[in-house]
Amino acid sequence: MLRLWFQGRTTEQLCLVRRKGNEEEKEESAPVSPMPRCCTGFDTRRREALSHGRIMASPAGCEHYERSCLLKAPCCGKLYVCRLCHDAKENHEMDRFKVTEVQCSECQTVQQAQQTCQQCHAQFGEYYCDICHLFDKDKKQYHCQPCGICRIGPREEYFHCVKCNLCLTEALRGNHKCVENVSRQNCPVCMEDIHTSRIGAHVLPCGHLLHKTCFRDMIKMGAYRCPLCMHSACEMEEYWDQIDIEISMSPMPHEYLGATVKIICNDCQTHCTVPFHVLGMKCSGCGSYNTAQDGGLIQQQPPPPPPQQDAENETEAEQQDAENEAETEAEQQHAENEAETESEQQHAENEAETESERTDQPRSPAAD
Repeated sequence: MLRLWFQGRTTEQLCLVRRKGNEEEKEESAPVSPMPRCCTGFDTRRREALSHGRIMASPAGCEHYERSCLLKAPCCGKLYVCRLCHDAKENHEMDRFKVTEVQCSECQTVQQAQQTCQQCHAQFGEYYCDICHLFDKDKKQYHCQPCGICRIGPREEYFHCVKCNLCLTEALRGNHKCVENVSRQNCPVCMEDIHTSRIGAHVLPCGHLLHKTCFRDMIKMGAYRCPLCMHSACEMEEYWDQIDIEISMSPMPHEYLGATVKIICNDCQTHCTVPFHVLGMKCSGCGSYNTAQDGGLIQQQPPPPPPQQDAENETEAEQQDAENEAETEAEQQHAENEAETESEQQHAENEAETESERTDQPRSPAAD
């Protein structure tokens, strides 16, 4: 039968048969490439891995979270990766606590909010909170019931301060100033929410909160006081010592040496009267230069010139006296020289007259 079949075919047909057979052999030996998802879905091995929760589905992509699903906004019914992406696009905000449905980014199945897809068994996120409906990679998150939101942990490194109504690090337990409901106000620098912000909060010594990024920017600009209460935002002892050195090297003019001024300290709230200086007024209570002037200058009788100035004046007077004495001596010497010159001239004249008189007298006759 095979011979008869070959005999009934032309050479060209046989070549086509051989070529087709070779191509089929190559396809069988080549590695199996996945078919388009829209045509075949998942291959058997991927489906088994997803069913056992070993891998996640393809991430939907978002700059805020890593997750494999889209949230269906309860306000407008639109699908977004997260509430932040929704709020940036829409003119209203999405309440994530009211989210009930999500769409799998792998098989596009809309379903009830849960950690694993009910259709393809893809994992939407390594971490999932069924209260906040938060899907994300594992960052040691935990849900704080008093705060009402999820925090980045680990949980054992944080505690919830009841008065501040905020989760703080264990290092601040008993070592911070409590301000009631401090996190329920906006950041005083950027005026954005702190409590639900993804940016960490920085606790100032006064107890107020700033975003960590806002605090760093504030320090870079040379602002070292809390924008709310004007208390020093960090340890300033080294800076105060530097101001002490600058003041000691920059004395005030003589007419301001006795001037004082009333101040109030922003750090310890002390009212005091201190010497006035243009570089700063130091609190007599805590030594801080974070002070504010409380009234005008109090002028007093300026002190007498220091002894050094008197010595300088005496030295100048002595020098002047010495110069005057030198001038007097020079004048006296000049006068004496002139007197001697006149005396010599008079003596010469007298001698000349005497010689003339001798010449004019008659001579006595000589003895023969």
